[in-house]
Amino acid sequence: MPKLTQEEIVNYLKNYGFVFPSSEIYSGLANAWDYGPLGVLLKNNIKKLWWDKFVTSEENIYGLDSSIILNPLVWKASGHIENFTDPLIDCKECKNRFNAEKLINSLNLKGIKVNESTDLKLLDKIINDNKIVCPICGKFNWTPTRRFNLLFQTYQSVINDEKNKLYLRPETAQGIFINFNSIQRTTRSKIPFGVAQIGKVFRNEITPGNFIFRTREFEQMELEFFCEPKTDNQWFENYLDKIEKFLTNDLGIKKENIKLDEHDKDDLSHYSTRTVDFSFNFPHKWSELWGIANRTDYDLKAHSKLSNTSLEYFDPIKNEKFVPYVIEPSVGIERLFYAIICNSYEIEKLKKDEERIVLRLPYKLAPYKIAFLPLTNKLKDEAHKLYLKTIKNNISCIFDTTGTIGKKYRRQDAIGTKYCVTIDFDYLENKTFTIRERDSMKQKRINYDELLEIIKKHEQE
Repeated sequence: MPKLTQEEIVNYLKNYGFVFPSSEIYSGLANAWDYGPLGVLLKNNIKKLWWDKFVTSEENIYGLDSSIILNPLVWKASGHIENFTDPLIDCKECKNRFNAEKLINSLNLKGIKVNESTDLKLLDKIINDNKIVCPICGKFNWTPTRRFNLLFQTYQSVINDEKNKLYLRPETAQGIFINFNSIQRTTRSKIPFGVAQIGKVFRNEITPGNFIFRTREFEQMELEFFCEPKTDNQWFENYLDKIEKFLTNDLGIKKENIKLDEHDKDDLSHYSTRTVDFSFNFPHKWSELWGIANRTDYDLKAHSKLSNTSLEYFDPIKNEKFVPYVIEPSVGIERLFYAIICNSYEIEKLKKDEERIVLRLPYKLAPYKIAFLPLTNKLKDEAHKLYLKTIKNNISCIFDTTGTIGKKYRRQDAIGTKYCVTIDFDYLENKTFTIRERDSMKQKRINYDELLEIIKKHEQE
């Protein structure tokens, strides 16, 4: 199957109720998206599956829900106020703004690669020496490059001044670090242990885009795993393996669609000694999907110093204190959502020049597990009774009476529904119905108890 274009994915997700342009009735808001009925179900399934695999089923992993707005000193200690910047450059002709680093690297100039720490004067020199033109208007007329902080600013109180300036969090990690003492004390945990958090974050990106791949508001699923120094490499490798298995085994991502990208030393963030990205083959290009970083003891030491509060761990066996190292697997839900759709979407050729759209989602990700479909409207009451009985068992289902049975099947295939249950006239006599599996399209007759056994088996996998 040819690689899908971004436009095809966007149209598909909009037409079927997964993702809508935000504020569309007011001509929209650039790079902002709302998640429709199916999108909400899929996102919630992703979050639940991640939580089950990385938190619930693991020993000594705990949850946290920290505030979006924190004391601004948190961001001073973490380095975000000083270091969380991008090099901004403006085209004087068309007034479009660009990240100078990404602009230069996108051209793959021979022998030239820049990163977030590259000096601004060097960036300007590279642009001028290579006569790099604006990708929008094709003109060569740039402002000097300057640093642009990605923190979203807001204010508390009624006066908007520097004294009352606050920031929306750009990551969920810092809320975990500043609560380290409280979490360790109340859980009575011994190192190693981890703390997980799912939540909204905000980054004032210069050039968001590529659909939901890069937006200014998104959700993160982050885990901060605290371990003893000198064991960090072992735990890093452990989480590399765990992430890969989760992507392929649980989310169904094809192995040919992901690859590992090790960051060069020059490209590492100021807090990291090693970072590895799982990249995905998105419609726009191979790009970061899921990152894992060795943050060492940087954050806990930084907060200890500025707050004058010890964030050390006391080892009762060794009778000594130390600052733990931290391994951080971090993924944006929207990127994972996008990758799952691209990986699962397929246009399948059938007989007689027919085709069907099928979203081959793993059972646990499917927005609806079962669709109850009456063969005719005369049977809709019977089908509806089964639907109501099933949703009371906390099984996500849908009831559909519109169109022929063939059109109903195609509609459910396109949104990833795992099973279609068709209520026909035989049901009135023997209480059996036809169940059709999405991927194989194979059908068989079963009763309701057998249906529940199929679902139970999926839930236990």
